[in-house]
Amino acid sequence: MARIIVRLVAFAAFIAAQVTWVAAAEIKVFSTIGVKGALEELIPTFEKSSGHKLDVTWSTAALLAKRVESGEQADVLILIKNNVESLLKEGKIVPGTETLLGQSIFAVGIKTGASKPDVSTPEAFKQSLLAAKGISYSDPASGGASGVYIAKQIDKMGITEQLKGKTKFPPSGGFSATLLISGDADIAIQSKPELLTVAGVEVVGPLPGDMAFTVVYAAGVQSGAAQAEAAKAFLRFLKSPEAQAVFKAKGYDPA
Repeated sequence: MARIIVRLVAFAAFIAAQVTWVAAAEIKVFSTIGVKGALEELIPTFEKSSGHKLDVTWSTAALLAKRVESGEQADVLILIKNNVESLLKEGKIVPGTETLLGQSIFAVGIKTGASKPDVSTPEAFKQSLLAAKGISYSDPASGGASGVYIAKQIDKMGITEQLKGKTKFPPSGGFSATLLISGDADIAIQSKPELLTVAGVEVVGPLPGDMAFTVVYAAGVQSGAAQAEAAKAFLRFLKSPEAQAVFKAKGYDPA
């Protein structure tokens, strides 16, 4: 990680040289919490090198996309690929600015040191869920990709009613793994990087068999952005090899 930080600092100097002609600006960002772990490490480097400041609103990609569709304005949108593609078709993202940032599997997490549930097969996973005292995943009502997907898989297994009493949802825009630390759940399901964002949590493995699912994170400059050039510079920074190395270190795979 130390080598990555050194490379980021060097790249930051390069970025600064490329954007000095752009007046320092406040860039308004709507971002999915799916990339929060990586962005929280990268944002200070970009701000220091460019002189720009980032004002980030964190939530689920689905809720942020709805806010854009209802008329809210940001400069940069960091969502999931399907949201970006839809908004591009609606004319709400500047063509040519769409950028793939990384992808991640949906995975199962536990509190570090806890007994590991069997997730080797769909049937074993089902039995592990039935045996758990508490299960945490994003509230499907918020539209979060992992929550919607997991709820459908639980329904397909035919155990929705059996799990209802012990299913716990984190606050809107929160991480399901926080409920492992609080003791409200002993199994959490979300994207791998989101699970690893919470200290004291370890990943048992991906969802088994045909349940396996990968989410792709993407970004773009919103049409009508007040700080379009600064927003483009930020996206170039996120796509750089140095920034991508941070994404990889946080558990993302190349998109």
